[in-house]
Amino acid sequence: MKSPFDIIRRPVITEKATDAKEKLNKITFAIDARSNKIEVKAAIEEAFKVSVAKVNIINVTGKEKRIGRHVGKRPDWKKAIVTLKKGDNIEVFDQV
Repeated sequence: MKSPFDIIRRPVITEKATDAKEKLNKITFAIDARSNKIEVKAAIEEAFKVSVAKVNIINVTGKEKRIGRHVGKRPDWKKAIVTLKKGDNIEVFDQV
């Protein structure tokens, strides 16, 4: 069985994600590309001891980048937007 931290890669900290956390109690994570909603929900609940109401998953396509005439591509990744139940909070992200 996978560890919760094999599924959860890192938090996504952007202006949009910060607004969603403050207003809608939604937290955004970059997750393992092979994970699904059920695994993400179990990992968040186990790692942070909170109740998850809903999980939305988005596949993000990597951007194409170029250096001079050489073209490359950043890797594709997967993002999870986790809605916590009312009253639950993850303290680690309060300072961000």
